[in-house]
Amino acid sequence: MMGPIHAEAVRRLGSVDVVALAEADDDLAKKKAREMGIPNSYGSLAKMLRDAELDSVHICSPNHLHYKMVKQVIAARKHVVCEKPLALTTKESRELVRLAKRAGVCNAVGFNYRMYPLVQQAKRMVETKQVGEIFNVHGSYLQDWLYLESDWNWRLEPRRAGASRAVADVGSHWCDLIQFITGEHIVRVLGDLRTIHKTRMKPKVEVATYAGKKLRPSQYKKVRINTEDYASVLVELSGGAHGVFTVSQVSAGRKNRMWYEIDGSKCALAWDEERPEELWIGRRERPSEIMLKDGLDAKAAEYAHFPGGHPEGYPDGVRNLVGNFYAHVRKGGRGKASYPCFQDGHNENAICEAVLKSAKKARWTDVKY
Repeated sequence: MMGPIHAEAVRRLGSVDVVALAEADDDLAKKKAREMGIPNSYGSLAKMLRDAELDSVHICSPNHLHYKMVKQVIAARKHVVCEKPLALTTKESRELVRLAKRAGVCNAVGFNYRMYPLVQQAKRMVETKQVGEIFNVHGSYLQDWLYLESDWNWRLEPRRAGASRAVADVGSHWCDLIQFITGEHIVRVLGDLRTIHKTRMKPKVEVATYAGKKLRPSQYKKVRINTEDYASVLVELSGGAHGVFTVSQVSAGRKNRMWYEIDGSKCALAWDEERPEELWIGRRERPSEIMLKDGLDAKAAEYAHFPGGHPEGYPDGVRNLVGNFYAHVRKGGRGKASYPCFQDGHNENAICEAVLKSAKKARWTDVKY
């Protein structure tokens, strides 16, 4: 899913060429490169990194490959965009932050939801004191793509996806948004995790994410599941506010429903990723309102590329992320990055590890960044 999305986003910039693609072997690389109109293909990342035309690499592989691949890219002195998670452990992600800084390469992690125009608007409203003191935060990220016992994806395998699933896969996006908008860190967590399907039917052949394929009973084998389908997590922010979020990959009818609300002393803000063109502003003394992207703050308006009434969504968030990334590359990496960096990826790893530790011990746990 993510490889073609990144390629399209880069091409939309009009100033960056997609020159090569790497895959697990030569035949698969040639097939995908042909489908996507990419001129060069390689059967491994190592081969591709010898391509003199490359200035940067986007890593859109399964989670367990990120750490190794990022290290290869940094060693080749290429700029790098890595889909989240940055790595499977904080030990790995901390090392990648250090290596990227030492090599002087621009680095980004795929927390693209913060790049939506009305998310940027929410951040500006917090920064300009329009929200006031933050009382609490709450929300959820709900999906149904693993609703059935027969639903399968490599993310169900800890060796490929990591020790956490729902929290790491989608909860990390929610946490990144809250920290980005508020400008605060999550410092403590209390997690409650549950595996709904203790066993699942694993296909004997590889099935693509969201493919919805139905196989014959003989094409499955039953396996035990050790990662969470559902979680609710209490959080404490560095400014003192508390909150809670729920993540689920077994909520029927919910496709990609990430929603947050930030309750402040002057107003509340709420946003739903499935309705990305609307920012709800809650009031007490006068009627609440729904802001559309027509009235955006000047800085937030930089993230909107079409007039009001012309919806922008998921692909546009990725486009904004890579656009800011390549603008930073052209500046030689000077100045503050206006996109999520490896440090943000490491921070989310730290939160996930704290949630797992908290759930195991059933008590509040500090996040160790």
